[in-house]
Amino acid sequence: MVEKRGEQIVETTREARQAEPGPSVRNVLVISTIAVIVLMAIVWLIFFRT
Repeated sequence: MVEKRGEQIVETTREARQAEPGPSVRNVLVISTIAVIVLMAIVWLIFFRT
């Protein structure tokens, strides 16, 4: 519940985020970068390796 102390509004961390904590952006970035590298390696092996 939002509290007001004088001029300042006080909220919990969850209220300030307005969402449930989920996977961090760093994890999504790392996983997607690895996936792209693997896919590009597969494409290179199939089409460009002679």
